[in-house]
Amino acid sequence: MQPEKKHGMIYTQGILQATEPDKSRKTSVAHELLKALLYFDIFHYPLTAKELKRFCRVLTTFEEVDYELTLLEKSGYVKQTRGYFAISTNDIEQLVKRREEGSIKAEALLKNAKYYSSLISYFPFVRGIYLSGSLSKGYADDKSDVDYFIITEPGRLWICRMMLVLFKRLFLFNSHKYFCVNYFVDSNSLEIHDINIFTATELATLVPVCNLSLYHKLMQANPWVKEYFPNTLLQTVSADNIPNNNSWIKKGIEKLFIGKIGDKLDDIYLRITVGKWKKKFKNLSEPEFELNLRSRKNTSKHHPQGFQLKVEAAFRQKISEFEQKFEITLD
Repeated sequence: MQPEKKHGMIYTQGILQATEPDKSRKTSVAHELLKALLYFDIFHYPLTAKELKRFCRVLTTFEEVDYELTLLEKSGYVKQTRGYFAISTNDIEQLVKRREEGSIKAEALLKNAKYYSSLISYFPFVRGIYLSGSLSKGYADDKSDVDYFIITEPGRLWICRMMLVLFKRLFLFNSHKYFCVNYFVDSNSLEIHDINIFTATELATLVPVCNLSLYHKLMQANPWVKEYFPNTLLQTVSADNIPNNNSWIKKGIEKLFIGKIGDKLDDIYLRITVGKWKKKFKNLSEPEFELNLRSRKNTSKHHPQGFQLKVEAAFRQKISEFEQKFEITLD
C-alpha cells in the first residue's frame, strides 16, 4: 500500500483515521519511531521495539509502539525480522546478522572493559567510570575500542588525565583498543553543554561500571536528556560492580597533590595539553576546537575527528533522503 502525503503528515492505514483520538499525537509517535530508526541507520544498527520505545522522543507505551510499528511495516516504511526493525530500503537480514555478530563480540570486549575499568579505578582522583560508544549499545566489531567517560576529583582532572595517558603510552603502547579515555569531567561540573541528539544518545546509553551514585548525579545534572528520550530509564545497577576504589595507595598518592602544589601542576598539565593540541590540530577553527577538543579546568574532551558533527550531518541527510523517497515530511 502506497502511503499518502497530506499536509506534511504520515497517513498510513489506521494511524490518522478520523475515528482515532488524538491524531496529531499518533502521527508524532510514528514520526519519532522513524527518526530513531534513521538515526541508528547511520551505524547500520536495527532496533527492537523495546529500544525504539527508549529512543522515541515522545512519551509512549509499549502497546502504542507495537501498534505504530505494525502500521508502519504494513505501509512499507519499515521492515521487521526476528524482532528487529529497520528502514524498508535496507537489507534487514544483513543488518540483523551484523548486529547479532556484533553483540557476541561486545560480550567479549566487555570482559576486557571490566578489567581495564578496575585498573582505572585505582588511579588517583578517579571518582567514576562509565562506558560509552558502540560498546554501551551492545555492539562491537574488529575495529571497536572501549570508550570511557570518566569523572574526576574537582581541581585534579588534568593530573588524573596525565597519569592515565602516560600509563597508556608507556605500558599499552598508546593502544586505543581497550583504553580510550577521551572524555573527562569533574564531579562539580557534571552538566554537559552540548545539547543535541548525538550527546543525548551517548548520555542515555552510558553504562556505569564504577560509582553508580555519581552516575545518577550526572543524569540529574542533565535533565535535558529526558526531553530527547522521555522513555529512557536510569541504570539501577552497575554493569560490572566495580567498587569505587579508595585504597591506601591511591589516597597516599592523592595526598602528594594537596593544596597549591596540586593546583599548580593541574594548571600546568592543562596548558601543556592545550598547547600541544593547538599545534597538532591547527587546521581546526576556534569553534571546531571548542566543540571537539574542549579543554577547561573542569572538562577534557578529545574527539579530533569531529564525529559528533559528522553524525548530526548524516542524520539530517538520512531524514532528507527518506522524506524525498516517500514524499512525506517528518515533523
